Amino acid sequence: QVQLVEFGGGLVQAGGSLRLACAASGRTFSAYAMGWFRQAPGKEREFVAGMHWSGGNTYYSDSAKGRFTISRDTAKNTGFLQMNSLKPEDTAVYYCAAAPFAGPQYSASYYVDNRYDDWGQGTQVTVSS
Repeated sequence: QVQLVEFGGGLVQAGGSLRLACAASGRTFSAYAMGWFRQAPGKEREFVAGMHWSGGNTYYSDSAKGRFTISRDTAKNTGFLQMNSLKPEDTAVYYCAAAPFAGPQYSASYYVDNRYDDWGQGTQVTVSS
C-alpha cells in the first residue's frame, strides 16, 4: 500500500499559479503510475494529469493541456502538479493517486479513477475571479 499526502492548495486569483505536491511513502514507487484528479462541489471526480513514476509519457485532460504540468522527483518520492493560468472553473479538491500498472498497454488506464488503488486526502484549490 502507498501512503499519499498532498500539499500546496490554497486561494489564488484567476490567472495565477499554484504548485501541488504529493509526498509518497510505503512502497517502491518505480512500478507505480501517478495520477492527479479533482472534484468540484456537486460534480464527479475527474482526471487531470498522469504519468508513470519511472518517467515516460504524460497524460492530460483537455482542460489541463497547455496549462498544467505533471512531474516527479524520484529522490524525494514526491510528485508535482504545476498549475498555471488558473481559472475559476479549476476550483476543486485535488487528489493524487497511485496505481500498480506500467507500460503503454495501460495508457488508457491513467484516465480512470477506479484503476487507482491508493489516494491522498486531497487539497483544496480555490480560484477567485
